[in-house]
Amino acid sequence: MPPPDSPLSDLKILDLTRVMAGPYSTRLLCDLGADVVKLEPPEGDITRSWGERRGGLSGFYTQQNAGKRNVCIDLKTQEGPELVRRLADCADVVVENFRPGVMARAGLGFDELSERNPSLIMLSISGFGQSGPESERLAYAPVIHAEAGYIARHAELDGNPPSDPVFSLADSYSALHGTVALLSALHMRERTGVGQHIDLCMLRAMVATDDYTHHLLDDAMPLERLGGQVFEAVGGPILISAQWKGLWVQAKTLFGLRAEDGANLTEKFANRQKAVREWIASYQERDALKRDLERAGLPWGDVRQMEDVLDSPTLRDRPPYAEVDDRAGGVRRVVEAPYHFSQATSGIRGPAPRRGEHNANVLSEWLELKPEEIENLEKVGTLLAEEAQ
Repeated sequence: MPPPDSPLSDLKILDLTRVMAGPYSTRLLCDLGADVVKLEPPEGDITRSWGERRGGLSGFYTQQNAGKRNVCIDLKTQEGPELVRRLADCADVVVENFRPGVMARAGLGFDELSERNPSLIMLSISGFGQSGPESERLAYAPVIHAEAGYIARHAELDGNPPSDPVFSLADSYSALHGTVALLSALHMRERTGVGQHIDLCMLRAMVATDDYTHHLLDDAMPLERLGGQVFEAVGGPILISAQWKGLWVQAKTLFGLRAEDGANLTEKFANRQKAVREWIASYQERDALKRDLERAGLPWGDVRQMEDVLDSPTLRDRPPYAEVDDRAGGVRRVVEAPYHFSQATSGIRGPAPRRGEHNANVLSEWLELKPEEIENLEKVGTLLAEEAQ
């Protein structure tokens, strides 16, 4: 059970999600102290095979589900849907990320659940929203990256062929926006006593979070790159986060850089770029370069390889992970939510669950079912559980 000083220790979350957008939202709620019960079908979450497997659990599944409890219910059995409805009767929040209509067809839509539990809050995450011309489309994060213009923009500005980023941005953004909406709805419920349904569209979440969307709305094209620039330097590439004009002014004023004007603006700009790159490449010691960048007020960043990220002094000082049981006799590291409260506790409370691992204790705690009732549900195939590996 969560510590009593966890921010959300009094909340019960029924997690009907899979893959990432939904599981990441409920994982954050779990780190914040909520009792999150993940409900899986007999075939399990497809991410159970993504990444390194230890004790039968993959790295991806572990990262998104650490600390949760798990019940495995077969909705195809006669008793399955009603058992889920009873769990929803006890929950503060239900989170799901099926295609619109799937929950309603299973008798688990918001209208039916809220009629039984008026204070229930449901978060539904879908690619294109619960209604509208594209609501039935299949959508994973790469689809949203393409539809939101993100892939094309990077290809154009970088001069490379279009490709999907190695980061599920749309899932992460949707999870974070969904969590904000849930917490807001919970706060509102304190005033009204009534729950509500949150329709979280991944495409809208991506566009809403994009700091270049104003160009589109103002019809102000083409775009100007405002992000960092990467330069070759002693010891490896370094990123400087500054617009070219500001970078040039500081380099010229403090370090005496000069460049020919050129015949036109394009040539003038190219000459200044060349001068800055040669200046950065001229340093023989990386620390000296960093000191001068600091003196000029130019934010810099080491372009780290993935395997070097944890070498960051900041992350060494306060590691971004916790160690949990790997279910195979050892431990594995799992990333934690980045919250540090002055008067509260948050963080991972345990390992990722096996399918159906907590059938008995969840049903006895939430529904007060007796052992013989749970045994009967196992006999008829409504409750299932995988064996430890």
